[in-house]
Amino acid sequence: MSTTFAAPYGAPGGLAQRLRESSAARWDAYCWHPFVQGLAEGTLPLPAFRRYLVQDWLFLIQFARAKALAAFKAESLAALRNKASSLNALLSEMQMHLGYCAGWGLSEADVLAETEAPETVAYTRWVLDRGMAGDILDLEVALAPCTIGYGEIALRIVAHPGRKRDGNPYESWIETYGSPGYQALASGAAVRLDALGLSHGGEARFASLSATFGEAARLEANFWQMGLNAVS
Repeated sequence: MSTTFAAPYGAPGGLAQRLRESSAARWDAYCWHPFVQGLAEGTLPLPAFRRYLVQDWLFLIQFARAKALAAFKAESLAALRNKASSLNALLSEMQMHLGYCAGWGLSEADVLAETEAPETVAYTRWVLDRGMAGDILDLEVALAPCTIGYGEIALRIVAHPGRKRDGNPYESWIETYGSPGYQALASGAAVRLDALGLSHGGEARFASLSATFGEAARLEANFWQMGLNAVS
């Protein structure tokens, strides 16, 4: 599946879609990585998914810290409230993620005993660094490929002719990110990115923002590869 896949998030010509288009090759490599194709077709080796699950929970710890940083950098009271709500939702998601891990034979003790993979460290600390060094727009652009990307990945899987539904061990994961609730979250992130682009000089800063977005997409692809490397 190529980069001709229609981006459903953000306004035409808005910052979210322009960033996606400017990093098309990296975005496609992330959103249709062999790991993702394996999820769609039900062929991903189970140890690869278990490795991903554990590291994703460790990733979420740092992602929550980035959300807290976004609240600190919020440019208005309304934005601060939005970020506080987003952080609370993420903390709740982390507890649900542990329950999902249990369904894969991974206890909370198993997850907590795991150390962060180099790919997890590289990605999460880079996001925090971008947030510390820049303003709210820099941080939101660094975070966007995760939030928006998972929504698009689910839609790509749903549209994939080779998708396996019956007997696919990853169907619940696909349904989670393809659900109306998550799709609304991804869409909302793109709308906010578009608005920040207008209010924070996104046009004048586009080259730098595009570099940030592209790097985040590359690091996301590396995170998928980390899961595959568990069985190589």
